[in-house]
Amino acid sequence: MTRKVFVTGTAGFIGFHLARHLLDEGFSVVGFDGLTDYYDVTLKKKRHAILGQNPRFQAHIGMLEDFGFLSECVQEATPDVIVHLAAQAGVRYSLENPRAYIDTNLTGTFNLMETAREAGIDHLLIASTSSVYGGNKQMPFDETQATDLPLTLYAATKKANEAMAHSYAHLWNIPTTMFRFFTVFGTYGRPDLALFKFVRAALAGEAIDVYNHGEMARDFTYVDDLVHSIRLLIDKAPPGTNARDTQIPGDSLSPVAPFRVVNIGNGQSVPLMTFIREIEKALGQPIEKNMMEMQKGDVPATWANTDLLEALTGYRPNTPVEAGIRKFVDWYREYYQV
Repeated sequence: MTRKVFVTGTAGFIGFHLARHLLDEGFSVVGFDGLTDYYDVTLKKKRHAILGQNPRFQAHIGMLEDFGFLSECVQEATPDVIVHLAAQAGVRYSLENPRAYIDTNLTGTFNLMETAREAGIDHLLIASTSSVYGGNKQMPFDETQATDLPLTLYAATKKANEAMAHSYAHLWNIPTTMFRFFTVFGTYGRPDLALFKFVRAALAGEAIDVYNHGEMARDFTYVDDLVHSIRLLIDKAPPGTNARDTQIPGDSLSPVAPFRVVNIGNGQSVPLMTFIREIEKALGQPIEKNMMEMQKGDVPATWANTDLLEALTGYRPNTPVEAGIRKFVDWYREYYQV
């Protein structure tokens, strides 16, 4: 039988790529998205239109805060698995509009967990973020580190999501995997992300803002690697407390619930200025830079330990940053005809 996955955020950057990947592998996908105007709704509709070309894709447009409609959609879909990607994203935007993060990331995720409890699914997978590592200094970040120092409300809501999901996994025996994303980039990306902003500004002959005078580094993860990792994790539901034969070294598996946290990153920390130089190479032109101070809530570096991901799935993300940037630039030029 065809397995069915209910995916929230399918008109979003990562949700679109995951849905397309799952469809390519023969899954049926039921999408749920609010089509909010946080960024270009036309781009979101284009993503859904592409997915809609596959007869095994069905989309619902609604808000996570509308529990009745969300529950109705999940009950109608009868999914085997739920992947929750929809969220109010953006670290800096959480300084401008914090209430949006409470409404979507807390209330919306609570509603999603309630629907998962009602649906009796095999596996619930929920997106978290590397931002939960906050003020941690020890790198690479691994899943067993404490995450008690969030620097933004966005990070705090994602940390809260992890705690909420753990309690539901324990109370209702819902196998749950939280995955922490590390600076995802790629085609059909979000216009508020650095790569998109840098390429758009460069092609318009404008300067880019470079924070902390370029003294930053990120674990840049190509979106195809990310969604392939999620696909593999779908088949790795955390076992219940009475069904554990082996213990993986460094595992984040909860001792009291079928719950696990997994990093998904490229496993290396790339200096921001190196990232910008690769964009210049892909564009074939220099980019004017405005050197800026560190922004409130930002961190100087991120770096993922991906040993647990590999132990569970046999896979590590491996797309070189320069290759991912070239693919994005080619897509951008074609999509915007520039």
